[in-house]
Amino acid sequence: MVDFGQPKPHGKNKKDGERGGTVMIFNTLLEAVDARIISQDEQRHSLWMKMLPSLAFQIGRLIIGQNGILSTPAVSCIIRKIKAAGGIILTASHCPGGPGGEFGVKFNVANGGPAPDVVSDKIYQISKTIEEYTICPDLRIDLSRLGRQEFDLENKFKPFRVVLVVQETQIFGGSDSGPLFQLHCSLVEIVDPVDIYLNLLRTIFDFNAIKSLLTGPGQLKIRVDAMHGVMGPYVRKVLCDELGAPANSAINCVPLEDFGGQHPDPNLTYATTLLEAMKGGEYGFGAAFDADGDRYMILGQNGFFVSPSDSLAIIAANLSCIPYFRQMGVRGFGRSMPTSTALDRVAKSMKVPVYETPAGWRFFSNLMDSGRCSLCGEESFGTGSDHLREKDGLWAVLVWLSIIAARKQSVEEIVRDHWAKFGRHYYCRFDYEGLEPKTTYYIMRDLEALLTDKSFIGQQFAVGSHVYSVAKTDSFEYVDPVDGTVTKKQGLRIIFSDASRLIFRLSSSSGVRATIRLYAESYERDPSGHDQEPQAVLSPLIAIALKISQIHERTGRRGPTVIT
Repeated sequence: MVDFGQPKPHGKNKKDGERGGTVMIFNTLLEAVDARIISQDEQRHSLWMKMLPSLAFQIGRLIIGQNGILSTPAVSCIIRKIKAAGGIILTASHCPGGPGGEFGVKFNVANGGPAPDVVSDKIYQISKTIEEYTICPDLRIDLSRLGRQEFDLENKFKPFRVVLVVQETQIFGGSDSGPLFQLHCSLVEIVDPVDIYLNLLRTIFDFNAIKSLLTGPGQLKIRVDAMHGVMGPYVRKVLCDELGAPANSAINCVPLEDFGGQHPDPNLTYATTLLEAMKGGEYGFGAAFDADGDRYMILGQNGFFVSPSDSLAIIAANLSCIPYFRQMGVRGFGRSMPTSTALDRVAKSMKVPVYETPAGWRFFSNLMDSGRCSLCGEESFGTGSDHLREKDGLWAVLVWLSIIAARKQSVEEIVRDHWAKFGRHYYCRFDYEGLEPKTTYYIMRDLEALLTDKSFIGQQFAVGSHVYSVAKTDSFEYVDPVDGTVTKKQGLRIIFSDASRLIFRLSSSSGVRATIRLYAESYERDPSGHDQEPQAVLSPLIAIALKISQIHERTGRRGPTVIT
């Protein structure tokens, strides 16, 4: 349990000036990092390890992976498996901070999911009362060495032991003894993160079917890019060792603090190594993962791109290919508001509800905990189910391989069959990154004033031969159906009479500067219109968005930083 109400020895508190104050009390805490946090230079990570004593008094157990690395899905898995009170993930994939935007801290609660706003807000309030904290600078633990270690900590704390995680591949080099960390807590008892996660996957999928696909006659040749993030050991152990994919199927599997000089974002802009390999036609299936392993991209032969929204809808339509869902059934779907409505058409055909939430996986946790939702996804390449409370990139890849094995079709054939049945949702996202926060504030403020004015409803915009009539606008807000919590100002929406959509949203996870995301969606039912380029189809909507927002004029930009 997490208790916010009890004063405990902690640090100097502003309120009473003595050791004490309100802190979080944990039974068991999981701690993990992605590749960019751990380096051969101890100074890069020592700050966090020195800060641990501020919580350590109150932690019964602290769990850490060998060399400190765990994927975000594995963290969620282990929290749920051992019934931990929560977990801390150090990864710039979540609200990056620090001078270079390389450092972020994410807290997952006891259900394995991201902390809800009420928890994050309480942590923030507590943080403002702390003036100093206690450390043990001389205590050092070799995280590369397996086994148990016990420390007395000069009788100031309870003795504790350390059981380090088993992984087959040493992730970081450096000195002969491996990376050294400073650690301060009562008990550290670490389980193998890959094995626990792998054991969960075995209960979800038909591994024999996937292995036959990857090793049998006419085997599917795959190419999987871990992008030098945390997923390398998982890809090797699950796809290669367990499922039989050739070792050279997996690339960039050594986690590096600088990701080999590339940006570990699984999209067409940054995953160019994979894209070029797939364009050659040698491989029938390609996938890439982000730094902490919760997001993914799917490519078919010749570089055929599967958009994240299409991937979510196709997975939903083919859940019967997965033993887990044949056994558990399907109760409902969830998607973030900016994600395309392709999922809604699948849900309608299956007669299950769809929950439209703000961006952020924490909003799905309540739905899954209450039994309302079986599958969730976001347009930012994140998909997951109620097996965890995090999006799960490797899980999504195994779903796709299961669908291919069951349907005996290529990636492109599966996607085109889906379009023929449900229609195609043309969709794109424009990211304007690194903007001045003040500028973005005024852009969004003026847009909201324009869109929420009653006179805007019914307005028509003519672009070439296209005429779009505004049917609805709003500033999206979400009422949680479980606890009634209201979340406001989650993006500005324009819905046109033909169901086309434009969405403007400020991103909250892009570092010190600000990002505006612009989303456009257009639906085409006629199969004869399914082979168009998305940018060509969506260009009239983009023109409308740029005209009413004046984003280029007000930011000095000529175009977006990234197009997805």
